[in-house]
Order: sequence, then structure tokens, then C-alpha cells
Amino acid sequence: MAAPLLELENLRVELTTKDGAAPVIDDLSFSLSAGETVSFVGESGCGKSMTALAIMGLLPAGIGRVASGSIRFNGEDLTTASDARMREIRGNDISMIFQEPMTSLNPVFTIGEQIAEVLREHRNVSDAEAKSRAIELLDAVRIPNAKGRVNDYPHQMSGGQRQRVMIAIALACEPKILIADEPTTALDVTVQAQIFELMRDLGREFGTSMILITHDMGAVAEMAERMLVMYAGRKVEAGPVDQVIDHPQHPYTRGLISCVPHLLTELTDERPPLAEIGGIVPSLKEFGRNACLYAARCEWADAKCNSERPQHDVAKNGHETACWHAGRRS
Repeated sequence: MAAPLLELENLRVELTTKDGAAPVIDDLSFSLSAGETVSFVGESGCGKSMTALAIMGLLPAGIGRVASGSIRFNGEDLTTASDARMREIRGNDISMIFQEPMTSLNPVFTIGEQIAEVLREHRNVSDAEAKSRAIELLDAVRIPNAKGRVNDYPHQMSGGQRQRVMIAIALACEPKILIADEPTTALDVTVQAQIFELMRDLGREFGTSMILITHDMGAVAEMAERMLVMYAGRKVEAGPVDQVIDHPQHPYTRGLISCVPHLLTELTDERPPLAEIGGIVPSLKEFGRNACLYAARCEWADAKCNSERPQHDVAKNGHETACWHAGRRS
């Protein structure tokens, strides 16, 4: 069996706060194989984006650090890599699509120049070759009249087109791993569907492994083979997408799935009540506590939940859950 392309083992990432160091990522382990798509799911602040930044070596300077654990890419531990080595890897071997393209793209450079910059940084190409390749990439991400628009500035493009440009930049050097952090934020549902279809098609074409960070369960079901549910910096459930969605074992995962609006029923023409998860995410100073951090919001929580951290239980099909009441319904 081939070794994973990317492997995180017992990763702990800390942020320095006024109350001291807080573990925003707490003992996280997962792997990503070549050509595979894994989706990270969870509420805002659960650690999804921070995990991506740790992989990219882009933790907030001065306040963020990898406290323990490893991030191995092709066997190389990125937590000990130099800044120069990480610059070689970023954009070349591992690329990232950030949430908001309008703030990620430089407004004073053309889109063609911003794509070409990546190629000149990581490939030994001339300016003419870089521009020609930029046009090819704009065409690949389905920007109409790519040759005519290569000299446009970001403000001259729609939100969906700017996101396509971000995808073109991310795929310019045909990376082995693409991290997409909420890649359809602020886009309408039609454009969202187009972006996800584009990412899926390009992933197959380039043979790229993907980490998809999203709140969209529909996108998870369509795009990923495996999913990982995070809460308060911890992995609480993981496994094959169909298994986790159809048979969620953790009450938090069930809550997330129940929050998805249902279509109108054919017979009654009535919409079922929209469920919600009561309570709020614990404060950062609570992260790392030796207990189930979801206990305050869980109807099944007992004394053990409030005093002991749940251990991970892995089923034969790879379905993993960290809950003292896994699978309980009543």
C-alpha cells in the first residue's frame, strides 16, 4: 500500500492570547492519498482554516506556532522546514484557494501578471512563456475570451470569474495538493455549482489531491471521498462521506446535518422545521480542556463527558468517532 501523500500526526497548533497559549488545533491526525479529496466540516472557529494555514506554513507570525506533532508531505516533515523550503513548496507542490478572491488578488496588477508571477517563481520560463501559459490557464478555468481578458484587472471581473482566476493561480504549477478554503463564499448557487464542477474536472485532469473546507454538505457529498468533522480544534468524527452522512455517530455531526434545509415535500407542500444546534462554541481559553468540549451543547452529556476527553473509536470501515455516547439516538 502506497504511503499517504500528506500525513498529519498528533498535530497541536497554539495561538498566544492574553490568557496564555491556547490549542486551536488539538491532537489532530489524518492522511491524504494521491488523487483523493478529503473535506473538512464544522462551524466557524473550529480549526478548519487554521489546519490549512499550518500545512502551508502560514500561521500568524508571532502568535501562532506548531507546538507538537508532525505534518509530513511525501515523507518530509514540514514543521521543521526552513522558510526558503516552504516558499519552494507553496504554490508549486501545495497550493491554496483562499475564501475571498477580491482580497486575495492584488488590485494593481492584471490577472495575467498574477498568474505569470507564480510560473516565473517556480518554473524557469520567460515573460512571454509565462503570459502564454497564463492564457492557457484562463481558458482551462473557462474564462471566455481568455486572450482578450489576460490584461484585465480584478475589479473588471465578476465574483465567479475572480474565483476562477484564483483557481488558475493555484493550479499554475500543477500542484500535488490543492487546499480550497470555502471556495464559493459570497457566490450565488449557480456559480457555486459551476466552481465545484470546475474544481472536480481540473482535479481529475491534473491528478491533484484536494482538501475542501466548506459548510456545504451538498458539496461534501459531491466532491469528497472522505470527510472530517471538527469541533473546538478537535476531530470528533471522520470516515467515508456516505457512511458519515448516512450514519452519523457524533451528536455534533447529526446536528450539522439536521441544519441543512429540506426541500418542500411533494404531498404536504410544507417545509419541515429547520433544526439548530443550541448553545455556542466554547471560548478559546476552554480549548484543550480534558473533557468533551461539546458537552455544554449536548443533551446526552453526563459527568464523564465533563471530566474525561473522549477516545477515538475506529470501526472496520474506517468510520472514526470521539464520543462517550457514539451512536446514541434516545
